[in-house]
Amino acid sequence: MKKKIERNVNHRGPVKFQELEFKDPVTHAAGKLGIRETVKHTFKEMGVVDSMRALFTINQQDGFDCPSCAWPDPEHPSKIGEYCENGAKALADEATHSHIDAAFFQKYSVEELSELSDFQLNKFGRLIEPLVLREGSIHYESISWQDAFELISEELRGLDSPNEAIFYTSGRSSNEAAFLYGMFVRAYGTNNMPDCSNMCHESSGVALDETLGIGKGSTKLEDFYEAEVVIIAGQNPGTNHPRMLSALEKCKENGGYIIAINPLEETGLVNFKNPKNIKGLLGSGEDIADLHLAVNINQDIPLVKLILKRLAEKDALDHTVFDHEFLEEYTQGYSELIEDFKSFDEKELLALTGVSNEKINQAVEVLAKKTKIIVCWAMGLTQHKNGVETIREYVNLLLLKGAIGKENAGTCPVRGHSNVQGDRSVGIMHFVDEDLNERIKKHMNFDPPTEKGIDVVESMEAMHDGKASVFFALGGNFLMAASDTDYTAQALNNCKLTVQISTKLNRSHLVTGKKALILPTFGRSEKDEKNGNLRFLTMESSMGRIRQSKGVLKPASSSIMSEPEIIGNLGHTFFNGNHPVDWKAMGEDYELIREKIDLVAKGFEKTSERSKGFGYYLPNNARHRDFSMLPNGKAQITLNKLPDHQLQEDELMLMTIRSHDQFNTTIYGLDDRYRGVYNERRVIFMNQQDMEKRGLKKFEIVNLSSTYDGKKRMAYKFKVLPYNIPAGNTAAYFPETNPLVPYNHFAERSNTPISKSVKIRIEKEI
Repeated sequence: MKKKIERNVNHRGPVKFQELEFKDPVTHAAGKLGIRETVKHTFKEMGVVDSMRALFTINQQDGFDCPSCAWPDPEHPSKIGEYCENGAKALADEATHSHIDAAFFQKYSVEELSELSDFQLNKFGRLIEPLVLREGSIHYESISWQDAFELISEELRGLDSPNEAIFYTSGRSSNEAAFLYGMFVRAYGTNNMPDCSNMCHESSGVALDETLGIGKGSTKLEDFYEAEVVIIAGQNPGTNHPRMLSALEKCKENGGYIIAINPLEETGLVNFKNPKNIKGLLGSGEDIADLHLAVNINQDIPLVKLILKRLAEKDALDHTVFDHEFLEEYTQGYSELIEDFKSFDEKELLALTGVSNEKINQAVEVLAKKTKIIVCWAMGLTQHKNGVETIREYVNLLLLKGAIGKENAGTCPVRGHSNVQGDRSVGIMHFVDEDLNERIKKHMNFDPPTEKGIDVVESMEAMHDGKASVFFALGGNFLMAASDTDYTAQALNNCKLTVQISTKLNRSHLVTGKKALILPTFGRSEKDEKNGNLRFLTMESSMGRIRQSKGVLKPASSSIMSEPEIIGNLGHTFFNGNHPVDWKAMGEDYELIREKIDLVAKGFEKTSERSKGFGYYLPNNARHRDFSMLPNGKAQITLNKLPDHQLQEDELMLMTIRSHDQFNTTIYGLDDRYRGVYNERRVIFMNQQDMEKRGLKKFEIVNLSSTYDGKKRMAYKFKVLPYNIPAGNTAAYFPETNPLVPYNHFAERSNTPISKSVKIRIEKEI
């Protein structure tokens, strides 16, 4: 009898150090150095011919959408190239000529692979055939597509309840794939559809729904060009959304004023050398931020409250600072907010912010005179216990200034992955939308479930506690993206089956259920053909525009399958071809999917035709000052409490951050030149005073710990780096620090993990 093998995988990766170099941060973003890095990455991974073809097609109107961030494309894209360094890295990463198949996995066990870093795993190349990891085995092996669909179907049919299955979605999928996926999950009988927005911008959606009646931003790209003030809060566009710098450059050229609010001064907001113009290539570039407010971690509410309190004092003199006509007609809660200001002491607010009184007054003077104001933010605002309230406080600022529903003003939550907003728009959600369910009944001809599903945090708990036993992921790297890595790993290990639709190898393929499947799919840049016909997909940008995406490169393998086709075949197999939805036909013909999207998803209309070229915008009530869905038909001004972290004397506040050589959990390289860090990721940025207080020296090795609810969590072996960060604050890269983030501490009402405000202690390595 064959002895059962227990898998012993390393779910965190190695802690061995590289040869760390630490230099002065680079003084500008992009420029000639950005061009060099773009060429280096793409030529090495894709070769010269494929690189040039793809780079001149990415984000063009007849090309494919960048697989990286969700920043929108301009109406008239640059013919030189409409991409950034990090977009080029993402392209090179998915279109690499390096491939791995079953022979690779016969050579390397999942145990051996788990001892490698996330950077090393990613470098192996594209997955090019379906693979299965059978119970009791430590090696993946080949499996036919049909056998894979049968295996999944058998496991799903064997569950006592559809709610024992979890269907996760990453923001890399298309509208067509996400829609068909969401319909299959509902037809199966559950709303367990956690998605990556639960971990990043769910706080934005909740806050904006509560205040403005729509969980999306209200600005368009062109609004930036003539904005008078752009506030960039809790965001690092130079690394995370580099093409945003071009819009900020235009804003500055037109006299706009940029305020950066972030504990760290980030290079992209210091100076931008646009490689598309002479000033950027040969000149001094454009200084971006006029004012940097180095706020303490998660102290945005006292900062904005202090600014508003001082603006209110100015407005009380002549009623010209706030837009009283707008306030009277479109909002409610103004008088309550003004009264609430009286309960806050200015000195206390100032002390909490860590910002100088002079700089705050500078911001007040600018904002008092301007009305065209945009507020942008990312995870630096959303991933806190009070993330929803923090965003609502910034919305208060916009409402008081009448900066909603007019050109060159409004809200701009800058989404991460390229189609995360589209996923939600076409129906990926764990909650129940009764109107959507009615449209599903009418146009898809089946009854969707009416019981609320579970989000990411609740899914982790369900798997960990044995209440869910099948985990299916449409893209992503769930293990490394989620909080509390050890807890999440155990949750996945408890499953009977885990399924990953993927392009590249990652740690979620190694930390699995008893059985696991890898289903390889197309990259965004690859031609998607069926029976000689070139198919296209659609995406939604961060600003709500729907446009087509058509790949141009030869697929990595003839054995891979598109995401819609994978889902269509699974639906056909599971229902044995006996269902009101013709799953197989829809998986093969994307026009059929778009016809249903137009009927079922809110705001979509004639998508196949209207998504050509520049594309079209989905309806947005905030752009038209329509707040009829809110109480009394008014935008809501809100009262928000101050944060209360109650740090112990020996605790510091940690925010997790990206390096310049990564996108989400994908690690392209080991350098973060914008912060001066080379060849290493296991570092912690500290204020010099905090180092001296703890007797720490540069490069000293420390362990990090967090203690919540009496449980101590550890992240081992980090090197200390002195950095310009406010005292009491620290920063370190994720996913290496995700083990410190407790799974059961998250933003109120959005359940977004507190990854940007984790209380930690620092212990010297013995």
